[in-house]
Amino acid sequence: MSLPAPDHRDLATAWRAAADLLVDAGSDLLLGSRCVGCRRPGRLLCPGCAAALDEPPRLAWPTPVPAGLVPPWTGAAYEGTAQALVLGHKERAMHGLRGPLSTLLARAVAGAVDDLGLTGSPVVLVPVPSRPATVRARGHDPTWTITRRAGVLLREASYDVLALRMLRLRRRVADQSGLDAAARAANLAGSLRCSDRSLRRLARCRDRAVVIVCDDVLTTGSTAREAQRALTEVGLGVVAVATAAATRRRTVGPIRPGVPPSPAMA
Repeated sequence: MSLPAPDHRDLATAWRAAADLLVDAGSDLLLGSRCVGCRRPGRLLCPGCAAALDEPPRLAWPTPVPAGLVPPWTGAAYEGTAQALVLGHKERAMHGLRGPLSTLLARAVAGAVDDLGLTGSPVVLVPVPSRPATVRARGHDPTWTITRRAGVLLREASYDVLALRMLRLRRRVADQSGLDAAARAANLAGSLRCSDRSLRRLARCRDRAVVIVCDDVLTTGSTAREAQRALTEVGLGVVAVATAAATRRRTVGPIRPGVPPSPAMA
């Protein structure tokens, strides 16, 4: 009686699963780390939680929509594992989370570029700037980190992208936490400017390009809209916003690409 030939795909899957267990055991033993999503001992993001984030990018119009906001694309809803990723990277300096966050951001950028029919066109990724005091306190600039890494991932996928710091804070702004959409818009109005140095650098790198504003999270859209205003003011063509995650906002009616929804009724 002949035995069936081994299925090498099953063997490969088994080896990968065994390797995952060894990596998690080693991380737990040496670092005492746990998955930010499910709290399983091991890596900061376990394979199961990573797989749960593997979804297509989507439009994430806030409600109410800031007037004139370009289409906002995101890689995940700002809840559960995605929220834990953002907070862990931003507030607790868990640098190992920049990889999955960069992947989410890159996915959002690709969604915007593909939807707009700009595949193959030069695109500049411009991160929303953080307050210098906040960057010093955190010891790193999380939004710039994931924007730069997203650029690398997109170039590896044959997108013509360049990540470039172009925006600066013109004045101090209040802490945004706890502010509603109207208060955030008022707080941010006129707060950003595009630096001359970055414009000269862009001119050296690209003779033409469109811009996508990048951030880790989209909430009311006020920050993205202010960044869009500052870039448009100096003649740059902003075509979309891309974020790693976005808060869920109520909308009415079907969402069509490039078309903001009607505000939800209270």
